[in-house]
Amino acid sequence: MRRLTFLILFLTLFFNSNAQVSYSITDKDAIKYFTQANRALDDHAYGEAISLLQKATTEDSKFTEAYALLADVYRSRKNNTEAIEAYKKVLEIDVDFNRGIYIKLGETELNEGKYADALQHLEKYLTYPNITAANKAAADKMIVNCKFSINAIQHPVAFTPVNIGAEINTADDEYSPIATADEKTLIFTRQINGNEDFYQSTREDKQWQKATYLSDKINTPTNNEGSQSISQDGKYLFFTGCNRPDGMGRCDIYISQKKGDEWGKPFDISSPVNTPGWESQPSISADGRTLYFVSNRAGGYGGYDIWKSTLTDKGWGQPENLGPNINTAFNEQSPFIHADDSTLYFCSNGWPGLGNQDLFVSRLGADGKWQKPENLGYPINTNKDETALTLTADGTTAFFASNSLKGFGGFDIYTFTLPAKLRPHLVTYVKGIVSDAKTKQPLESAVEILDLQNNQPVYQDYSSAEQGDFLATLTSGKNYGLNISKTGYLFYSENFSLAGHQPDKPYNINVLLEPIEIGNKVILKNIFFDTNKFELKPESMAELQKLIEFLQVNPTIHIEISGHTDNVGNDQLNQTLSQNRAKAVYDYLIANKVDAGRLVFKGYGKTQPIAPNDNDDNRSKNRRTEFKIIAK
Repeated sequence: MRRLTFLILFLTLFFNSNAQVSYSITDKDAIKYFTQANRALDDHAYGEAISLLQKATTEDSKFTEAYALLADVYRSRKNNTEAIEAYKKVLEIDVDFNRGIYIKLGETELNEGKYADALQHLEKYLTYPNITAANKAAADKMIVNCKFSINAIQHPVAFTPVNIGAEINTADDEYSPIATADEKTLIFTRQINGNEDFYQSTREDKQWQKATYLSDKINTPTNNEGSQSISQDGKYLFFTGCNRPDGMGRCDIYISQKKGDEWGKPFDISSPVNTPGWESQPSISADGRTLYFVSNRAGGYGGYDIWKSTLTDKGWGQPENLGPNINTAFNEQSPFIHADDSTLYFCSNGWPGLGNQDLFVSRLGADGKWQKPENLGYPINTNKDETALTLTADGTTAFFASNSLKGFGGFDIYTFTLPAKLRPHLVTYVKGIVSDAKTKQPLESAVEILDLQNNQPVYQDYSSAEQGDFLATLTSGKNYGLNISKTGYLFYSENFSLAGHQPDKPYNINVLLEPIEIGNKVILKNIFFDTNKFELKPESMAELQKLIEFLQVNPTIHIEISGHTDNVGNDQLNQTLSQNRAKAVYDYLIANKVDAGRLVFKGYGKTQPIAPNDNDDNRSKNRRTEFKIIAK
């Protein structure tokens, strides 16, 4: 599937021994060897056929038919150097022997990285009349690749691969590496005696530790597990499982959840993502709500295509094809969606490249559509197959696997610094711990982070029951709202900015949830007003909805809504402003069917500061909206 195919793979030189055939030579022994070679090919005895054809060309060095067939056999066996030599020998004898020689020679030279020679022979092929549409399209595509490759080699990108080390790489094959957002865990595939299993390594003091077997609940002794994607917090593993008894097709996508230090039993992600066909190579978005994967299902553009499915309240939605700016009539595979959720890396043999599979990057446009991909360039891409690439959350370091860089044996895992122009948007990650305010014990709580620019959730998950921790990867330079809730507790509200925050360092948040008790308060930090005004701004709506949900879940609770100001300006005006702001929230709740009998509102002006009014930062803390439990 990875290479171009043509209508004519071999010259029509397989003749019945009784047929009357005219050859370019008359030597009977040479023709005898040639006829015997054809019979050997009928029996798939390729080594014997090569030996007989070599005898035929030794017997008569002008035997063009024998050289042409020998080249075809070499080419079918991927002995490209020998095939090129034999094809060229045909052209030395007779430049117009058969026009098919030129396209086959051009393709073989392209696969060997001999781009100038390939371009010359492919262009010569197109000078012949009456070429089939399929062969013309194939030649045109290869010419585009040749021209692209010649230019790419003249303008190389920085590429210095580094072997990740003996703690991970062995004499066996290691590949498909992917790291968590904090870069403390690396999960990869190791193949031993033909069986693929997952292994993991943790990083301590910037050093990867000895890799260990991932889990008996995920790995199996007889089936292959591979092509995995891990959620940013390291709690969910999406992977490909083939020929498993609970599968829907030959290969399906599975998911396993980690609780504590143990991975749970994986389950088939089921329809509509999986089908009786072939689904593989999952990549989960940073917010955990969009799954990218590869499938050969109907409705694509040809070969393998990249699709996506979005998580809904009812489960994974109907998959959507990523469209013609990503998928071609050839093969697109190995998607990796970066943590910025807007930069996609993948491999393809359909877009202009250096031959076979190349690595590409596409970015999500302002219109919500993927832009046409950019080839990562030479020498990241070569005439060989480059099949998978993943990145660290900061977008600077790439992981890949190679068997051609003289490593520990077979495929090894390498890293390199990705050139700046190929990097995704800057992101950082937020690490939080949620605990009980009284007992300080960790709490499993619902965590939601909103992009305040559009009020859209960018992270929705739960803190872990064991440690109360959560991790979210977010685009740098934006303002976010944080809401944390748990039954029996007041919800927590916060807003924070990642503008100017160093992407290589986590933004840490420690949250103490207060139990629902009379007198306990919540500062509604994502309620916004313009200066000296009391009309609720649109970005307040998500926070207000959280308050409504809290009151719905706790139907016996009564609250006081309060407004507060700093000490700047006229006291009476501040008092009135705080009263009006509290009433604005009160009115919104009533308009959304909250019983007015459960609500009171009051303005306190400057009388209840929570920080000294001695600088702008402290004064901003005092300008706030709160609610307090007054009955339960």
